[in-house]
Amino acid sequence: MKRYLLLGALALALGVAQAPARAAPDEQARAVAATAAASAPAPSQQVLLLLRLPPEHFRPENAYSGGYGDGPAHGARRRMAAALAREHGLTLVTDWAMPLLGLDCFVMQVPDDQLPENVAQALSQDPRVAWAQPMNLFRAHGHDDPLYPLQPAAQAWHLLDLHEISTGRDVRVAVVDSGIDAQHPDLVGQVALKENFVDSHRDVPEDHGTAVAGIIAARADNRVGIVGVAPNARLLALRACWQESAQATLCTSLSLAMALHFAITHDAAVINLSLSGPADRLLDRLLDVALSRRISIIGAVDRKLPDGGFPASHAGVVAVADDTGEPALHGALVAPGRDVPTTVPGGRWNLVSGSSFAAAHVAGLFALMRERAPPGAAAPSTASIVSFPGGGIDACATLAHVAGDGACMRTVTRSMAPSNARQ
Repeated sequence: MKRYLLLGALALALGVAQAPARAAPDEQARAVAATAAASAPAPSQQVLLLLRLPPEHFRPENAYSGGYGDGPAHGARRRMAAALAREHGLTLVTDWAMPLLGLDCFVMQVPDDQLPENVAQALSQDPRVAWAQPMNLFRAHGHDDPLYPLQPAAQAWHLLDLHEISTGRDVRVAVVDSGIDAQHPDLVGQVALKENFVDSHRDVPEDHGTAVAGIIAARADNRVGIVGVAPNARLLALRACWQESAQATLCTSLSLAMALHFAITHDAAVINLSLSGPADRLLDRLLDVALSRRISIIGAVDRKLPDGGFPASHAGVVAVADDTGEPALHGALVAPGRDVPTTVPGGRWNLVSGSSFAAAHVAGLFALMRERAPPGAAAPSTASIVSFPGGGIDACATLAHVAGDGACMRTVTRSMAPSNARQ
């Protein structure tokens, strides 16, 4: 009984209300989304067919993600894809140009009596094809847990002191995740761009993406809720995943690839990927392009997989595990990921746990580092992080290391002195 009384008190302190009854329009929207999802082709029974784009003439702008590859040349590639689909008994679903990789990506539906792996292998042997691969599924990590006694992560990182030095001002952080509630009181004005790459599911605010966004960049000093690690960062809300249930948030190879392509071409400095799945050749290529452009990529470790899961295992990705045990992946960072207060849809807050939310902390920290890094400096990486002997991140020392001065260390020292204790 005492436990439940404590949880109730914590709920009041956090401003976490009982979920209100859904209004009729919201129920209708969810019903439409569920109907669309039920009628959509199953991603697990699809393959991606990659055809090479011919080199194009130079153009003095780089906003290629929408119209690149249109016209007769694209029509020829689409006819080739349609011919390949007929030859292999497949259905052509859609396509997407990826000029960063010099590829056109076609989605093929595989009959239920065939294995996508076998179909992809057969397609890859055709000389007209760059490669083909099964459509992989990726899962977000962590979900809303029952309320536990509050253990603010901000205290461990001295966020108030960090924010005297850096707030991530104008650093663009791409949140590749499920839908973000951009109208949440703690996220209003924090989203610079919002795009949906999940065709078969209605674009609605969802738990996982909203929680990740709040940890990274919830507004500061607005008299409600929480403060993000980088409250003055600019979020790119890129919906590449959808909430299948309260415990499952899913993404596909194609939706993630489209979101990554968008993030790269729209000047993201940090990309947060709080998800994991199997190795994926298409995503591998895009991650390498992002890294070559000095974009910091943060990935969540999956403790159930010996290599920590993909994309955390990809060379150059900053792999992050939560602070509930030893990370499965050697060299992974450890960040707060248990009982983290954050934003959830409907103007509410809740406590969440999991490596997804640990990764979000590190994405915010990288935004702080980006603001303070000297012009022309190398992109921050795992090697930039200063850790305590136990493996936890020393956020202040990390920021001091990147900035090349001890301002943060001096600020923390002053804040800990008895004469300067905050009231």
